[in-house]
Amino acid sequence: MALDKPYANIPGTRIFDAERSRQGYQLNMFCMSLMKAENRERFLADQRSYLDEWPLSEDQKQAVMALDLNRCMDLGGNIYFLAKVGATHGLSFQQMAGSMTGLTEQEYRDMMIAGGRSPVGVRLRDVKDAPPPAPPSPTHARITASVYSSHVPAVGAAIDHGKTEEPYWKPMFAGYDFSKQWMKENTPDVIFLVYNDHATAFDLSLIPTFTIGTAAEFKPADEGYGPRPVPVVKGDPVFASHIAQSVIQEDFDLTICNDMQVDHGLTVPMSLMFGEPDEWPCKVIPFAVNVVQYPVPSGRRCFQLGQAIRRAVESYDEPLNVQIWGTGGMSHQLQGPRAGLVNREWDNAWLDQLIADPAATAQVPHIEYVDEAGSEGIELVMWLIGRGAMSDVAGGPPPTVAHRFYHVPASNTGVGHLILENQ
Repeated sequence: MALDKPYANIPGTRIFDAERSRQGYQLNMFCMSLMKAENRERFLADQRSYLDEWPLSEDQKQAVMALDLNRCMDLGGNIYFLAKVGATHGLSFQQMAGSMTGLTEQEYRDMMIAGGRSPVGVRLRDVKDAPPPAPPSPTHARITASVYSSHVPAVGAAIDHGKTEEPYWKPMFAGYDFSKQWMKENTPDVIFLVYNDHATAFDLSLIPTFTIGTAAEFKPADEGYGPRPVPVVKGDPVFASHIAQSVIQEDFDLTICNDMQVDHGLTVPMSLMFGEPDEWPCKVIPFAVNVVQYPVPSGRRCFQLGQAIRRAVESYDEPLNVQIWGTGGMSHQLQGPRAGLVNREWDNAWLDQLIADPAATAQVPHIEYVDEAGSEGIELVMWLIGRGAMSDVAGGPPPTVAHRFYHVPASNTGVGHLILENQ
């Protein structure tokens, strides 16, 4: 990775970042299992058998059984999670801290009573022969195109049940014929796919505003009708962790998710663009945005976030071909006496402006989306993340409109679709 990690050189310090979180996900989840008394009893009775129930590496298992907390952290453990292992053995936090420093419990306690460890000699300024920053790579990842599409669940059902040629559905699916061929000719290495979760991966106990998926794979979720018969989505954990770190350091607060199922918001656009393959032909980084419970992010914030994502992508030192997809919408309302609302004129004017003047589109207030495009039309702010990541926003030439399509209706929704290519 090109992203600088100066904290990696601080003596005796292991910072738990997105990359380490991905590495130690199962190890830390094992630690969380010790929150239950019955699991603590089982673990203490036979540590090896209990650890073998978890998909841990042999190194991780040996480190846990040796109670080598430093080694556990080298292998992705986080001290707050690992503390549950120490607690299971009846250790105080001072005993655990002492074990990591080479001091006995009494020596560590005496040090703390005397005022704690001096920072002298254990700061960056004291490090000799620290490795210099890596030189910039001559190649880097770049966003080549953005794709925008509605993600109507009934569209997925029509595909899955072989109804795409029926008179009701055929005009809509015809609008994606060009797109399927375009995808064959422009298959990226990675898709950064912006969508919203529909009360599937997240319920009301936890509603993050922006969530990036950093897992190696994401299974299709059961949304009440059984999981869609589509391939498992393959992630790119290293690239996703890089983007997370870069974007968060630009002051965007992302939730990092190492275990997440994906619903129709992600899989329907994939089916529309790729058809029905045995496996998806590229990796996908899911990026879920809360547009279900207010407050939801503004169009302006989403547009700014797209710009930060472009910078993160371009700081990655592998020559990846990346596409960014914005999904959801267009105008639709699924609840109340206005259910079924579709505003063709507003939708198409919004598309015109998104192409020609995205900065102005980013200023459209929430109330206009809800008033003109229906309560669920707010999903369109997710398209602004994709549009903000295009080169023209950073001073490059305007994108090429490779394809534009609009259709009403698909179930309850106005369907919009757009492909923009960076020049």
